[in-house]
Amino acid sequence: MSTFVLVHGAWHGAWCWYKVVPLLRRAGYDVIAPDLPSLGRDSTPVDQVSLNSWTEYLCRIVEAQTEPVLLVGHSRGGILLSAVAERLPKRISHLVYVTALLLQDGETIGQLLVEDGTSLIIPNRVPSSDGFSSTVKDEALRETFYANCPEEDITLARMLLKPEPRGPGATPMHITAANFGSVPRAYIECLRDQAIPLPLQRRMQAALPCGRVWSIDTDHSPFFSAPQRLAEVLLSIPGCSANAA
Repeated sequence: MSTFVLVHGAWHGAWCWYKVVPLLRRAGYDVIAPDLPSLGRDSTPVDQVSLNSWTEYLCRIVEAQTEPVLLVGHSRGGILLSAVAERLPKRISHLVYVTALLLQDGETIGQLLVEDGTSLIIPNRVPSSDGFSSTVKDEALRETFYANCPEEDITLARMLLKPEPRGPGATPMHITAANFGSVPRAYIECLRDQAIPLPLQRRMQAALPCGRVWSIDTDHSPFFSAPQRLAEVLLSIPGCSANAA
């Protein structure tokens, strides 16, 4: 039975998966939800973080497993899925993009979001004075990320969100058909997302088609707003023995 490795998005940490992890474990799966360096409980300085260092960190986790993993990424976590798949295609049974950034070769997050212009992240992101990280305006958090989430989860997020390192999002994606392209991938759309709006999600899928697409009628944070449905979809990914509807 495969192991799920859950990769959180920008500003978040492993804590964002707290409702989903027990649901997957109850179904009999091993689940790893790491904090990326500088986020969650990790104290790595933001100026020491790069896309390469994050990729190497996740590659070590993937390589430590006894069989190929189901690699799941939310939002900015999508760039890590693609980067790890490029390096370790045979160690991943499936890539699952949860309303996540699915970049083409040569693209950066900043380039994509600015050119598209529809994400609420763009007008509400606050760069740090030293330029090494950014935060999101507190008053914009609910509308941008958590519009359909319980109040207690929004409170939790406000307590635990940390500055997002700038380096990874400014680094061009490098993927090839031979490596990244050989790994099966799926996409989970969030229909009410304001951080990565649905037309942008579908634009990315059109450029890099996924084998299967599911839609959840919720905001950018289904791990809070629709955890049961998110877990059901994850358990229906090819490679899982469960077969949720």
